[in-house]
Amino acid sequence: MRGIRTGLLQPELLDQQLRAILNVLTAVRPRIMLPMISSIAELRAVRSRLDALGAGGEVALGIMIETPAAALLADDLGVEADFFSIGSNDLTQYALAMDRANPLLAAQVDALHPAVLRLIAMTVEGAAKNGRPVAVCGGLASDPLGARILVGLGIRELSVVPAAIGAIKASLRSVSLEQCHALARQALDADSAAAVRQLAAQSTQASGDAR
Repeated sequence: MRGIRTGLLQPELLDQQLRAILNVLTAVRPRIMLPMISSIAELRAVRSRLDALGAGGEVALGIMIETPAAALLADDLGVEADFFSIGSNDLTQYALAMDRANPLLAAQVDALHPAVLRLIAMTVEGAAKNGRPVAVCGGLASDPLGARILVGLGIRELSVVPAAIGAIKASLRSVSLEQCHALARQALDADSAAAVRQLAAQSTQASGDAR
């Protein structure tokens, strides 16, 4: 029982959280992001609670894309959500049916798996269709190799851990946007995460040789 499901099963708790956000953020338009969304009904349920609190039109309501269901429904969710944030860690474990906390599987839970990248590409496409901004957080955003692929897929906002900011900037500055696009296309056609990482490694070497 995680994310938005907890709030929807305990509406009094959800209302309390929404009121707290609305009371604190009075000077700017609040931006509320809903975790673990898997259906349009969940998004609409929260929107209705905001309407009941008299703040429906005053809030930018976004969603986390952490489930394959949300990625597959990105076109439809983008009609009603104001922004997306892709949670790469949860999206990866649910797409691959591998618990990243399981020591027997943790090494295989790789966000550069082509299946995960295709779900991200679908999300970007759905967001663009509706004019919605989309960001990526989680381990993939802080991976210098992964960041190039994300940019190539159309991501323009990365939520990065502070220790990785320098490496991410250096990685992206060393390649052109066209190179990122080409790398992303190759990654989507790869057959494994290892193959994607090999492509990314080759890209890094090529950019270094060019300098």
